[in-house]
Amino acid sequence: MKLAQLLQTVPEAEINADPELEIHSLAYDSRRVSPGALFFAIQGEKADGHRFIPQALASGAVAVVSERAAPPDHGSGWIRVPKIRRALSEASRTFYGKPDTRLILVGITGTNGKTTTSYLVESILAAAGIPSGLFGTIEYRVAGRRIAAANTTPESLDLAAYLAEVLNAAGRAAVMEVSSHALAQERVWGFRFRVAVFTNLTHDHLDYHGTIENYFAAKRRLFEGLGTGPPETAVINQDDPWGARLLSLSYPRLITYGMNSEAHVRVEQWAQGPGGIQATLITPRGKLPIDSPLVGRPNLANILASTAVAEALSLPVESIRAGIAALRSVPGRFERVEEGQPFLVIVDYAHTDDALRQVLETARGLARGRVIVVFGCGGDRDRTKRPVMGEVAGSLSDLAVLTSDNPRSEDPLVIMNDVMVGLQKAGKPYVAEVDRQTAIRTALERARPGDVVVIAGKGHESYQILKDQTVPFDDRQVARGLLRDLGYGKQ
Repeated sequence: MKLAQLLQTVPEAEINADPELEIHSLAYDSRRVSPGALFFAIQGEKADGHRFIPQALASGAVAVVSERAAPPDHGSGWIRVPKIRRALSEASRTFYGKPDTRLILVGITGTNGKTTTSYLVESILAAAGIPSGLFGTIEYRVAGRRIAAANTTPESLDLAAYLAEVLNAAGRAAVMEVSSHALAQERVWGFRFRVAVFTNLTHDHLDYHGTIENYFAAKRRLFEGLGTGPPETAVINQDDPWGARLLSLSYPRLITYGMNSEAHVRVEQWAQGPGGIQATLITPRGKLPIDSPLVGRPNLANILASTAVAEALSLPVESIRAGIAALRSVPGRFERVEEGQPFLVIVDYAHTDDALRQVLETARGLARGRVIVVFGCGGDRDRTKRPVMGEVAGSLSDLAVLTSDNPRSEDPLVIMNDVMVGLQKAGKPYVAEVDRQTAIRTALERARPGDVVVIAGKGHESYQILKDQTVPFDDRQVARGLLRDLGYGKQ
């Protein structure tokens, strides 16, 4: 593709290069540059892409895109743009034939529920015979292959390439979690969403956004439109006060969901047990009985959200029911660990106070005995939520076991001391054990028949990030091994 054609949708680009230059690939990482590449030099949070321009040129890059003026000794082959990430996104979409406009693109944002809602939507689409890609915190599913997720939302260049791959494999839709970081960094600038979903907003990521209002403003961008106008249909949780603030925006179509009696998709009645949720939903097309293997009120909200998406896409009612019934679990989201023990062991990703509250309330509804929780807080993240997490864990459990999560560069004991303020406020029994495996063992050793042990914070993660290294650590595997050590084990 010629440079001029590639940059035709990039506004205010100052091109000091031959417009007829052939561009064979795009790159924002110098290690991924090949001959004929256009290299985008991005000033990131931790690294400055401009430092790697010499390596990119040595690997065959034919031109550089930057927000900065060209160095005096650079010569030609330099494109200056006002906003580098917008330029990368627009160029990527053009290079790959704007695959987002040829797919049913569903974007889901919010603090909690994004992953499970995306899995539910993908399952409903599959039941309707619509092959889909899936992008989120756990993994990317692209044309039959699974890729470990580097970020919840891929960089625009990678996303455009993945969407093109979905199309080439006869896919017709893509479902993706859209993180606040991705929205703030304009990783999805220009992408056209058929449906955008808002699940909720709670205390999280303030280490990055600074304030809850800034955090909400990032989420709001998906509904205002990122250079494309609003989504064709906005699906909004009417129960959430932040969601209510999105209702005043102008959309071609709006579908609300929630327990709220005014919501378009709501619950008439529901019940749950260890085997899942049975409910009758009210939808724009009438009553919809559903049966889901998922448990808990939070998952009922996720089911409502996915049903609202299906309504937005006019999918067959039977496909909605079949898709919801088919999704038995989501990795690391209220995932059971079964080794024949006489108590439930649940692993969940809950790492905010609201998510932990909902998980523990769900556990309480399933327990015939006590609720025991193992939890911690991540390092190099918002410190203000630590005592709140401690108070939630202490208040809603019968025994809290405080431990390390991903301490990163921080001293785990300092993190735990911050959390302990809330635990002590709750006034319930607790144990503090810095070693996560020992903490999990402590919880399992103390569990009795009928109890529910919740291991929270890391969910699907298969590693633990320490100050100087990242080590293998999967709560599910650790719990399974410890249960066997304790003499349970499947016969």
